[in-house]
Amino acid sequence: MTTTATALKSYGPMQFPNHAGLHLWQFERARRLDLIPGPDINGERWSRAVFDDAIARIDTIKQATGTLPDVGAVRAEQHLADRFSITVHSGTAAELARRGHLPVRGEHRHRPLYCGLTLETFRDRRKVQRASAAGRLHMRDTAAKALGVRESDFDHLVRAGLLTHSETVEGQHHTLVRLYRQADLDQVLRSRRIDWPAVHATPKGHRSPLAALPTRKRAGGVGGGG
Repeated sequence: MTTTATALKSYGPMQFPNHAGLHLWQFERARRLDLIPGPDINGERWSRAVFDDAIARIDTIKQATGTLPDVGAVRAEQHLADRFSITVHSGTAAELARRGHLPVRGEHRHRPLYCGLTLETFRDRRKVQRASAAGRLHMRDTAAKALGVRESDFDHLVRAGLLTHSETVEGQHHTLVRLYRQADLDQVLRSRRIDWPAVHATPKGHRSPLAALPTRKRAGGVGGGG
């Protein structure tokens, strides 16, 4: 809490949280929750009156804003794993967001930040388990194994547009690694376009039935993979 000796006539966007004893993320969340109004001096600074009103409610503000900042996928998934004592696969946070259960609150280095307040108050274990099962991410080799096919077969599915990666990460030597979502793999396994018994029965070294799939065309009519 500020003291008379350090009190200011007005407060900027960094001075306000610093003098109020709030982390910047707490301050920004409090503003989003309308616990702290917008700047009332030229749209840039807060008056002493607004600051003093917030100080009078500081305990309520801190309680309402929680203790977990908005975090990336890894920290979000680790939090859920610890909270429910279950395995939470990579891709779960994105899947929860896709299903409308976990809001995205910005980004860091072009990666989404997930709402810490929602994570802190999340109660539904089954939603996490379902999202973990559906959103689990696979690299090309493990995705092929999940389908029970050769990697060359998998490449035919991508070429035909039946599978598209849902996320990319940077691999060794700055290479781009495509990741495939379990729910998308499950969907292609249900596709009536594919004779899966024939695919699975094709011996190693023989031409795959998937080689006959037409190549997906990109915009402009240029063929290409997914």
